[in-house]
Amino acid sequence: MPEDSIEHINFEDLNNRAISKPLVDHIFTADPSAHVFNGIIYIYPSHDIDAGEAFDDLGSHFAMEDYHVFSMEDIESETKDHGVALHVDDVAWAKQQMWAPDANEKNGTYYLFFPAKDYEGVFRIGVATSESPTGPFKARPKPIENSFSIDPAVFKDDDGEYYMYFGGLWGGQLQRWREGVFNNNKPNSPTAHIPKDNEPALLPFVAKMTDDLFEFSEAPKEIKILDEYGNLILAGDHNRRFFEAAWLHKHQEKYYFSYSTGDTHFICYAIGESPYGPFTYQGKILNPVVGWTSHHSICTIKGKDYLFYHDSSLSKGVTHLRSIKMTEIKYREDGTIETINPYS
Repeated sequence: MPEDSIEHINFEDLNNRAISKPLVDHIFTADPSAHVFNGIIYIYPSHDIDAGEAFDDLGSHFAMEDYHVFSMEDIESETKDHGVALHVDDVAWAKQQMWAPDANEKNGTYYLFFPAKDYEGVFRIGVATSESPTGPFKARPKPIENSFSIDPAVFKDDDGEYYMYFGGLWGGQLQRWREGVFNNNKPNSPTAHIPKDNEPALLPFVAKMTDDLFEFSEAPKEIKILDEYGNLILAGDHNRRFFEAAWLHKHQEKYYFSYSTGDTHFICYAIGESPYGPFTYQGKILNPVVGWTSHHSICTIKGKDYLFYHDSSLSKGVTHLRSIKMTEIKYREDGTIETINPYS
């Protein structure tokens, strides 16, 4: 829900109508990345800390400086906080803004993939490793070469290949890379360099990872998101165009690319035949939540898919103090997803 409508909300009523309750209530958490490792559910969210700055579209009000890892024995169990898994002070190249991370596993090593701003104010994507899914994680001394923007999500395909999906508009700086190099003209304008409404929308990126998962094995490629006529979705189509929060999962041998529309607050999805796409838009997974942003992951748990997401109901609408939640995803016979209303 947009910020300007929050002041009119009865939060006690809203929380009573919410289809799911916060999984964590002792700190504020957002952007949950959920995985099952060795039969246990692990959640890798960002950690919301108020910077004391006025709300803006560059994310200046976020003082996100570390990551906690959470675990659940099953979907009904309590959520356990394993403490700080990685702090910005322990990342040599990173200065600030440890935004939405992801994690994965290979050959007994656990990987944390995360964005942060370097000392030049440019978002890069880093990698940290641990022998435990809960950390602590040790960051590599440099970010991934040729990485940029935010919201890394690393998908392991059935053939054992790993792919990173990433990108985010406005504060996520994706629009500043339109020419292949960082454009810092009008640095205080989050909408500078955004395409015109009648032009194709900016696209997220994908790159296959090297065997050690430390670097890209290829130059990142744009992911085409098409409408029902096979055309690229336009920048002015704010209810369907990509904004941030890329995620990939498979269902019935199809690839489902899901993402947030940002300023219109939907989680949408598109379906393709390859991890590279193209992906054809299919509909909405989640209608707007309280709070400006919407960010998610999809995790298979005992044969069912669950949506992990967040809202700001626990902080009574403070848009940058969010709490992670989860709910089951339901598919129709044709493979499309039933749209979830976060409040009944």
